[in-house]
Amino acid sequence: MQRVAEWEHFSPWRRSGTSLRTRCKPGWRRCCALQVMALATEVKSKRILVTGGSGLVGKAIERVVAEGEGRPDEEWIFLSSKDADLTNAADTKALFDKHKPTHVIHLAAMVGGLFGNMKYNLDFWRNNVHINDNVLHSAYELKVQKVVSCLSTCIFPDKTSYPIDETMIHNGPPHESNFGYSYAKRMVDVQNRAYFQQHGCKFTSVIPTNIFGPYDNFNIEDGHALPGLIHKVYQAKKNGTALSIWGTGKPRRQFIYSLDLAKLFIWVLREYDEIDPIILSVGEEDEVSIKEAAESIVKAMDFKGEVIFDTTKSDGQFKKTARNSKLRKYLPDFKFTPFVQAVQESCDWFNANYDLARK
Repeated sequence: MQRVAEWEHFSPWRRSGTSLRTRCKPGWRRCCALQVMALATEVKSKRILVTGGSGLVGKAIERVVAEGEGRPDEEWIFLSSKDADLTNAADTKALFDKHKPTHVIHLAAMVGGLFGNMKYNLDFWRNNVHINDNVLHSAYELKVQKVVSCLSTCIFPDKTSYPIDETMIHNGPPHESNFGYSYAKRMVDVQNRAYFQQHGCKFTSVIPTNIFGPYDNFNIEDGHALPGLIHKVYQAKKNGTALSIWGTGKPRRQFIYSLDLAKLFIWVLREYDEIDPIILSVGEEDEVSIKEAAESIVKAMDFKGEVIFDTTKSDGQFKKTARNSKLRKYLPDFKFTPFVQAVQESCDWFNANYDLARK
């Protein structure tokens, strides 16, 4: 567990360079100390618990908070799977009782790449249903003011019109390859609406497109497409072998940089008041093919070898083009990091942190 934005960084005496001892007369020191305690309580009026805080998005939120996005009235608590088993209701309740959050960003999930999902649909369904139900019910019992949960564009119907938007989540079955994970994530939207209808809870969710960045899971078999490609290019360059990419390279995706997503998550927590979900994505015009993404990685990693597409492997869903018009209605001027720049920064991070990266 990690905490940021502690009180000492925001003390008015620390800012002014005046100590409590020089500020208060001897007879008034106890009174001043009590005032400090009262101010500290006021400053930390929001205690924000982040589940899945050691993962891709959690680490990105932690970084942008530390780099200036945090506010004096916010205490951020980043938790990992080491802190509690969220598939266990008693463990989850104990965690909430311990930290007593006022707000929650719920990122924790059992996640995996295309082939992991295809092989273990039941596991993805059961574990994620348990996690989500335990977190939301603990938040309800503790009277948490707001919960923002993270969904995925894979929850949308396989057979649908494009671009997809927030109103289309339940219009048909998801793609067969990851139906377990997809249905489990869909149920968060159902739970949010039910908790609001029955108890007035302010629980909402976001739907990001394909996320990538530092602290991703770079496992070639279980990770998502882009971090898996980064690791493959690294290995091919190191071993002097050809780069083999699964599939045709034709499927298209909207990739969002984790640091951009982190800023949007914080905005949703503070400002977005709807129960209905909101898509967090780059625009439709910024969609790229897997082949184009691979070419950007090859350039960023300075790989000079042969590139081969293994068409015996499945492509998965061809596209999941999402409309971000709802986001743009709220934030018309938000600037996303250019894809090529974000890829370069992600590759640089992986090269510099290879021994520590998940892979």
